[in-house]
Amino acid sequence: MPTFHLADLWETLVDAGPDDECLVADPIRHTRGSLERAANRVAHALAARGVRAGDHVGIYARNRAEYVESLLGCWKIAARPININWRYVVDELRYVIADADIQAMIVEREYLPLLEELAGEFPDLRVYLALDDASGGVAPSLAVESFADAVAAASPERGFDVTRSDDDVYMLYTGGTTGMPKGVMWRHEDFFHACVMGGNPMGEPIATPAAIAANVTTPFPLDALVLGPLMHGGGQWLSLIAMYSGNRAIVYTPRSFSAETVLDLIDRERPATIGLIGDAMGRPIAEAATAAPQRWDLTSLVSVGNGGAMLTASIKAQLRAAFPNAMMSDSFGASETGAAGREFDDGEPKAGPAFTTDGKTAVLDPDTLEALTPGSPEQGMLARRGHIPIGYWNDPDKTARTFKLDANGVRWVIPGDFAQIDEQGRIVLLGRGSGCINSGGEKIFPEEVEAAIRSHPSVFDAVVVGVPDERFGQKVVALVALRDESNEVTLAQIQDHCRTKIAGYKVPRELLVGAAPRTNVGKPDYANAAVIARQRLGIDG
Repeated sequence: MPTFHLADLWETLVDAGPDDECLVADPIRHTRGSLERAANRVAHALAARGVRAGDHVGIYARNRAEYVESLLGCWKIAARPININWRYVVDELRYVIADADIQAMIVEREYLPLLEELAGEFPDLRVYLALDDASGGVAPSLAVESFADAVAAASPERGFDVTRSDDDVYMLYTGGTTGMPKGVMWRHEDFFHACVMGGNPMGEPIATPAAIAANVTTPFPLDALVLGPLMHGGGQWLSLIAMYSGNRAIVYTPRSFSAETVLDLIDRERPATIGLIGDAMGRPIAEAATAAPQRWDLTSLVSVGNGGAMLTASIKAQLRAAFPNAMMSDSFGASETGAAGREFDDGEPKAGPAFTTDGKTAVLDPDTLEALTPGSPEQGMLARRGHIPIGYWNDPDKTARTFKLDANGVRWVIPGDFAQIDEQGRIVLLGRGSGCINSGGEKIFPEEVEAAIRSHPSVFDAVVVGVPDERFGQKVVALVALRDESNEVTLAQIQDHCRTKIAGYKVPRELLVGAAPRTNVGKPDYANAAVIARQRLGIDG
């Protein structure tokens, strides 16, 4: 009897339509049948090396077809793939391997030297399957085998001695932007409905596991160009949404970002949607497309989605011009919530991020866990109920603080985002409490100030942090990247502009022009920004 287990759902899709293309990850193109055979080989290769149900398998690689093959291969034997950030330094890598209790590793050769530095520290990590790349990296102290050789010698057929369950765990490690990375544990059924959109991103989720077979014959056309890294939830989830809804995931595989390459992919592969991560991706794509409008046929796009970081109004305007057939939308979600809200862009300027939800997301009073009413001036905590995670791996205290029951016995996940609810019932995000700036007793959320600064016509990007201040405890510092480096923008000009958007106590007290640090997936890098601000302002600590 099939379940909502990700492997069961996938195999039902394969059996219903094995010859349809489902994954493009240059230089490899997979039909469901060829991806199924590749995933079976991965599963058998891991099982032959002692990987069992519930074991944790690290995937330490950039975007490539083998990443998706390995995800499916792990799920087939009820193992848990663990996403590893390829930007980690050795101490971060050590932390995640230890925290996640990783027993096997699928790793690109480029990263073997870092694993070599940890040789002997993790006796339970005995299996290393190396993916070939151009680096030729080695780890002489580790028992490294070739991934290609291991899977070539394994069976392409099913036949796994394992019992799958809706309750099996999908695990995703957070990016660690507000502390050390945490392993978020989802039941497969909850994950499928919350993060893979229940097999139907444009309507009601499928009612039974067997119903997913209909996605092969009547899919809503949603081939998706995936630009984000598969090592993060956004990239994984968009890929799975496309594939499990009967469409194709077109995964961006070059080692560096090129707007022209993105537009080449749109022209060649004809996706219906594309997933951006803020201005860092949106701006170069928009500028390249508008600079040479006849070079590419971009008419296939019916949707341009954005998540993870804000798109400024001017970039949205350029994108609307570049993709005139496409609706634009901003999405909100987190490792702990799945897809929590979306707002379609109407071309009107907005002060900050606000989202319409499906009724399962609310703003709660942090003390009573009662929902705030629309139009309430109070600030509360964003929360989501329904299909939500089990908790955090190896962290019962954090689990207890994040997952709570209200007076009616409803279980909520409260990941730490402050929010309000406006008169229309939209969720207005204010920011993470961990990044909140306390200046003279007033709470200031960086995202709100950043949105105000980015609306200045000379500003391309901004990241806001707090630094120590003798009088007020903390003061607001803005790190700003300009659209044209030859222009000069003064602190007074930024302050005057911001006062038309936000209260005076939120206005930046210092302006640092040059760069607005972001992580590899386009999110504000507050930790690095705080270090830069302290250094440039001559503040110790």
